[in-house]
Amino acid sequence: MSYEEKKIRLLEEVDKLSQEDVVLAFSGGVDSSLLLKLFSKSTKKTGKKVYAVTVHTKIHPMKDLEISRRVADEMGVEHKVISIDELKEAGIEDNPVNRCYLCKKSIFEKLQRYAEELGVKQVVEGTNEDDLHVYRPGIKAIKELGIKSPLADSGFTKEEVRKLAAELGVSVSNRPSTPCMATRFPYGTMLDYESIQKVEEAEKWLRDLGFYNVRIRVHGDIARIEVDKNEMMMLLEKKEEIVEKLKEFGYDYITLDLEGFRSGSMDIHIKK
Repeated sequence: MSYEEKKIRLLEEVDKLSQEDVVLAFSGGVDSSLLLKLFSKSTKKTGKKVYAVTVHTKIHPMKDLEISRRVADEMGVEHKVISIDELKEAGIEDNPVNRCYLCKKSIFEKLQRYAEELGVKQVVEGTNEDDLHVYRPGIKAIKELGIKSPLADSGFTKEEVRKLAAELGVSVSNRPSTPCMATRFPYGTMLDYESIQKVEEAEKWLRDLGFYNVRIRVHGDIARIEVDKNEMMMLLEKKEEIVEKLKEFGYDYITLDLEGFRSGSMDIHIKK
């Protein structure tokens, strides 16, 4: 399908779902923000309501919560926040290979219970077409629970999501993806909030230097930095400053990954 055909299909799906109230799993990222924009427009026509619900966890960057609040406010949508202790409630303290499945199941079961309290039957989330072709065990949980994924169902890729979001004036259309901080550690690593917070702060420091996509993958006392390939020279130019700062964070060895930034680099030994 062409982009325009996908767009027609997506708008039809959103209009169909908007015949009833909707709870949207809202992270403040571009995928869920595009959906919030579409549902806010569609439910106004149908007289129904969309609830933007953010599940706040300590293994997601704190700025996600701040951004989700801002974006919901920009769109004039009621914003709800549910807090969860993900490591304990989802049982992922040892960062298991099926972490994403356990995590998504725990989060969306809680979202469904919250939707029931509101009297809402539909829960929607922002998986896109690209997510279906990489290791995303959380998608299994989403499907098992009957959660709607209109972007994926309409064939929208990440690039197309950003394109439509920009067309509609969504403020976070170019925001980098921010997956949970557990992805910075190898599977089987015991996770704790202190280590997670340290990585989050270190990555934020690097982004403040001007890097777009940034990941620090932690292998014991080694910090393996991933940035976009076109920004590697900038990182090397600032290497003394970066090494000094990351050692202050407690990492003994600072390395640059020559393959550059890539989503899911900890999944290379996992078969889909």
